Amino acid sequence: MADSEDKAPESAGGETLTTLDVGRIMQAIPHRFPFLLVDRVVDLVRGQSCTGIKNVTINEHVFQGHFPRHPVFPGVMIIESMAQTAGVLVVETLGPEAQGKLVYFMSVEGAKFRKPVVPGDQMRVHVTKLRQRGNVWKFSAEAKVDGAVVAEATYAAMILDS
Repeated sequence: MADSEDKAPESAGGETLTTLDVGRIMQAIPHRFPFLLVDRVVDLVRGQSCTGIKNVTINEHVFQGHFPRHPVFPGVMIIESMAQTAGVLVVETLGPEAQGKLVYFMSVEGAKFRKPVVPGDQMRVHVTKLRQRGNVWKFSAEAKVDGAVVAEATYAAMILDS
């Protein structure tokens, strides 16, 4: 897929993919508009880490009610963006073995929200795999806007047949 995947040199832990476009993301995870919260994935190292990009725009459906005169991207949507980014990492790591499987949230720990995310922000979600035991994976994530941490969390997910 030359249009949706650019490869970089292999790293010690796994193959590095520099960019996955939204088409490749939608092949990896089942989310669709208006709930697809990852626009691009960059610097994906299979089995290790990746960065998801979410461009926050005033056209997001959540801004109709959160909050109309002071739009703030909801913290739960930031956490979901983290989870979707991790889901892409899992599917890209497992490869063909992931066919027909879904990534389900199990837990969220230590979630902290440091600064509001507002329309016009580009959120970069940095996800790192902490461990994998069987079909359970644990991750840490940080969301940043302009290099400043806006949110962080540790969470677990289970990979199951759909």
